[in-house]
Amino acid sequence: MQEIDFKMKRVNMINKLPKLWLSALTILILSGCAKLGPDFMGVGNPPIPEKWKQEGKRNDRAIAQWWKTFNDPTLNILVQKTYAQNLDIKSAGLRIAQARAILGISEGLTFPQAQSISGSASSSRTKAADIATAGVNFDIGWELDIWGKYARGIESSEANLYASIASYNDIMVSVIAEVARNYINYRTAEERLAYARRNVTIQERVFKITEVQFNSGNVSELDMQQSRTQLYNTRSIIPAIEFGKIQSLNAIALLLGTQASEVKSILRPGSKKKADSASKYMEEEKDGTIQIKEHTRDLLNVAMIPQARLNPHNKIDAQLLTRRPDIKMAEYRARSNNALIGAKTAELYPSFSLFGNIGYNANNGNGSWVSGSNALGVTAGPSFSWNIFQYGRIKNQIRLQDAIFEESLVSYNKEVLSAVNEVSNAINGYILTQKQLKENEQAVDATVRSFNISVIQYNDGLIGYQRLQFSVEKLTTNQDQYARIKGDHSIQAILLYKALGGGWQISKGRSYLSADTAAKMKKRVDWDRYLDPNMTKLPEGIE
Repeated sequence: MQEIDFKMKRVNMINKLPKLWLSALTILILSGCAKLGPDFMGVGNPPIPEKWKQEGKRNDRAIAQWWKTFNDPTLNILVQKTYAQNLDIKSAGLRIAQARAILGISEGLTFPQAQSISGSASSSRTKAADIATAGVNFDIGWELDIWGKYARGIESSEANLYASIASYNDIMVSVIAEVARNYINYRTAEERLAYARRNVTIQERVFKITEVQFNSGNVSELDMQQSRTQLYNTRSIIPAIEFGKIQSLNAIALLLGTQASEVKSILRPGSKKKADSASKYMEEEKDGTIQIKEHTRDLLNVAMIPQARLNPHNKIDAQLLTRRPDIKMAEYRARSNNALIGAKTAELYPSFSLFGNIGYNANNGNGSWVSGSNALGVTAGPSFSWNIFQYGRIKNQIRLQDAIFEESLVSYNKEVLSAVNEVSNAINGYILTQKQLKENEQAVDATVRSFNISVIQYNDGLIGYQRLQFSVEKLTTNQDQYARIKGDHSIQAILLYKALGGGWQISKGRSYLSADTAAKMKKRVDWDRYLDPNMTKLPEGIE
């Protein structure tokens, strides 16, 4: 009889379930009908000069692999290795994985937020009786996203994911440009060393001239000692240049995430064919004097610094500039902050939830664990809560988020202005450095002519050593300056390509995690399909 009564109650309870869930289903249908807060309407018109063309076309091809305009195979190898080995790029890829996990958390909140199974068993003894208790319960709770709080959270997390991808691309732009800059500095140091050693050779011969003149009694010891001083000073420049060369080598090694010895083996083939000898620029001695060839194309024939093929007078594509990764990152940050306004606004309204419980709980005597007429219970229904007395706390959180969003728009405009400034500086720097280089070539040519005349006149006793010393100093200074300006000219080209956001395009269609890293992470933690090769390819972005 007791068993029949228990079955009847269970049947009645089950029959009531459709009625209980009907109201819950009605609320579920309404769920997601509204997303409170403002929709993202873009960042407005960026402050870009009107003279820059704005065709609205994507033309990344010209800057995607800009380093190839230097026509230097060594530089190409360094860039390839940088993309594969740089530790900052690897860290940025892992931050994308983190952002994807956070997006997964946000998406998971749209499903039942609370789901748990619990159980217990106990036994107690009193003078009256022995009581055994046992229970198993399944509880579920689901806050419905009627006002779009969780939808806005997904929108914000998605924008943050794309911001992390833009950050990855921005790091690529910076790292590739930095590798190229240090490579130019390395070659500039090599060229400066070549000129310094040439001038050491010249000054050694000048010293011999003064020594001969002194031994002949034609000049005082002062001329000889001044010549020697000048020679030692020029020699002392060489260690400083070599140290700069070592610094550039170590900087490249750090950017490649490797040892300097490996980088040195890459750089060596590019310098073997740059061997220099005094015979290339010095004429045969005539009547005890030395002469230097008087054409800069002969004197300045050390071609160690690669030069870019670049027309700085081309119009700048404004759309290309706004696609710079750092500017896209600022845009995505603004989009994320905008979505959070809606998430905060939803807290002003009541929240509706579905809850349910299915449990088996027995409380029996006589050591029986499974008997009992009321063991199985089912509870289900809707609920709501409303924080009606929030004393302005929620509204001020909304105001705070709105101010954060507005600040992000200001930051975006600042990023654009900074980009315009960088492009303008790089273009003008390239043009003016090019002019400076041409003028310096003429200065070197004039200094060579001055040196040749002064050597003959000094040897003939027509001028004192001070005039010859001046021409020797100028020759050394102008040649060293020529190498530095030549290096600056190449660096200005690099800065222009960097300012335009060139280089990140090579990552399109590639994975932001290496196969080794993905395999190691999968072995350590269950990543499901998150780290599969097709899942880690960099997407285009939100338009």
